Amino acid sequence: MAQVTVMIDGKAYRMACEEGQESHLTDLADRFDRYVGHLKSQFGEIGDLRITVMAGIMIMDELSEMTRKLGLLETEVAALKSNRDGALENQQHNEHRVVLALGELASRLDGLTAKLNGRTPAPVN
Repeated sequence: MAQVTVMIDGKAYRMACEEGQESHLTDLADRFDRYVGHLKSQFGEIGDLRITVMAGIMIMDELSEMTRKLGLLETEVAALKSNRDGALENQQHNEHRVVLALGELASRLDGLTAKLNGRTPAPVN
């Protein structure tokens, strides 16, 4: 297991993480430190624990909003896929109708051609 030291509010914290995840953990700690710094600049020294809790709540609020937006996007993607599949089925149905209509038209044209040429039209299947 790898170890990394991160800085939050000017204090060093030694943390364990999976091998290869050191830079990710450092990035997360840097982002959290920015929340803590932002809150300290707004509220001053109100206690490390209170600032940490407030930063955690802000992050959870953002996570909640992102989760809500993700759910809406997943619903929209599902609707788009359903519409696409329905349109594809409709297109295939229309193509089948066009093929049938063209077959019928070809038969009629054969019949007309036969009549114009003075012969008996071939029987239609």
